[in-house]
Amino acid sequence: MHPMTDTSFKITLAQLNPTVGDVTGNAAKARAARAQAKADGAALVVLSELFIAGYPPEDLVLKPAFQAACRAAIEELARETADGGPAMLIGTPWVDKGKLHNACVLLDGGRIAAIRFKVNLPNYGVFDEKRVFARGPVAGPMTVRGLRIGVPICEDTWLEESGDYENVVECLAETGAEILIVPNGSPYARGKSDMRMSVSVARVTESDLPLVYLNQVGGQDELVFDGASFVLNADRSLAAQLPAFSESIVTLEWTKSASGWRCSGPVTPQIDGDKADYAACVLGLRDYVQKNGFPGVLLGVSGGIDSALCAAIAVDALGADRVRGVMLPFRFTAQVSLDDAAKLAKAIGIRYEVLPIAAAVNGFEEILAGTFAGLERDITEENLQARARGTLLMAISNKTGAMVVTTGNKSEMSVGYATLYGDMNGGFNPIKDIYKTQVFRLSSLRNAWKPDDALGPSGEVIPVNIITRPPTAELRENQTDQDSLPAYELLDAILERLVEREEPLASIVAEGFDRDVVARIDRLLNIAEYKRRQAAPGVKVTRKNFGRDRRYPITNRFRDLGKPLPKPDEAIVSRAGTVSAEAFDG
Repeated sequence: MHPMTDTSFKITLAQLNPTVGDVTGNAAKARAARAQAKADGAALVVLSELFIAGYPPEDLVLKPAFQAACRAAIEELARETADGGPAMLIGTPWVDKGKLHNACVLLDGGRIAAIRFKVNLPNYGVFDEKRVFARGPVAGPMTVRGLRIGVPICEDTWLEESGDYENVVECLAETGAEILIVPNGSPYARGKSDMRMSVSVARVTESDLPLVYLNQVGGQDELVFDGASFVLNADRSLAAQLPAFSESIVTLEWTKSASGWRCSGPVTPQIDGDKADYAACVLGLRDYVQKNGFPGVLLGVSGGIDSALCAAIAVDALGADRVRGVMLPFRFTAQVSLDDAAKLAKAIGIRYEVLPIAAAVNGFEEILAGTFAGLERDITEENLQARARGTLLMAISNKTGAMVVTTGNKSEMSVGYATLYGDMNGGFNPIKDIYKTQVFRLSSLRNAWKPDDALGPSGEVIPVNIITRPPTAELRENQTDQDSLPAYELLDAILERLVEREEPLASIVAEGFDRDVVARIDRLLNIAEYKRRQAAPGVKVTRKNFGRDRRYPITNRFRDLGKPLPKPDEAIVSRAGTVSAEAFDG
């Protein structure tokens, strides 16, 4: 007998952490979630978008062998539902009539009982689904043991004003859906939870239907998925809220009255702002290390704030026994830096050693003495320090298998204050998308708070002296004295406008920023593109990170001269506004 009645229905939400390409492991997670759902007496267990493949699979999903592996795993899970236990709603790639779709399938009674395809494919920011998937047709609800469930997949609920957008939710409501279940692969970005909630509230308002927003959790390369799944009743009240940044399996009992279905469940308090950013950095690093099979990490500990924050994140992610710190001093390294680095290592409990690099740097200079004869000493020699450090860290990595954590913040990555084949290269950078001003805030925050699942110690882990000591930005390759940076508060305010908002220089100057400073920062941002292209991957927390979101050509002669933007001259266009672009096709 199926565990439901005409007025009661239990649904298990499985907010889990799949691994891209681990079809067998992802199937095992789905199987374990179904076993829990069965024990809870549920009629249905729900998993996230493309769960069997992991999300986002990118071009991996184009491989016929991968498509076949996903299909075989889904078929096996389907056969297992012949045991009379819960039905399963799970995301998978699906080939239909020669076209590849982002699909959600219902497994029940030993069969694949229903299939729905994603209709609206996102193709902005980090998403590139139109390139790999075909859009599906708008379809009505699935029937799960008498209950009609609408399954809009992720973007199918994010209405936008465009001609090719299909209003899937409206169609589902009109064709008799009783509950909306939305499987998602929605990556974290600061402030995004408010957007998700407002979008979902709008869909509930329009459809008068309750909505289940089920998101995956976990790190995948630069992306971090925060979970934070939730359920809204038809009256827009919050029925349940799952935790952010951790796996969670929750069974909810729905009851039906004259006004439709509703439920109530646990509401986990959410973190946001800097706390959420820090938790994202921890989870992103943890999963990059775990999913790629590294035994642990090592990093250069300089006594500065960037490496201190990265060391704290690494210990919170992996535990102190899997983190190794190396201080690599040269003759310019101050005693206070040596002292602070040692205090940090002791506070977080990591293995720590000091390896002076004078012999290496002097050796490089001796080798180059003849080649550089007659040339003035400049920034080139200073960069040998960073390159010697990078070489030594990579050697330890090669010998031990530990991954090198790089420690450059977004402010300095933006303007090229990092050395290629030195301090910006390695395996992964947890603070790649964190501006310097936020590095200070997160360091102070970590001394007062840590995420629930953090493995590091509580209390003050970053010596206060590291946080309060004035920062010094060393010059890096391709920089000259006139390129020295303004105060970080000013630098970050300008960069946020240039990088995140893509504002014209004239607009930034009109806000009160100095024209010469803005122009200098813009120039540095442009000429550092080739460096950022070669930097280690790192956690994305802002709307526009370097890599997936912001993709500029390296060879690029365009420069914004800071003048007011010319207005378009509509009069010069023949029949402007009367002929569509389609008239020129074919």
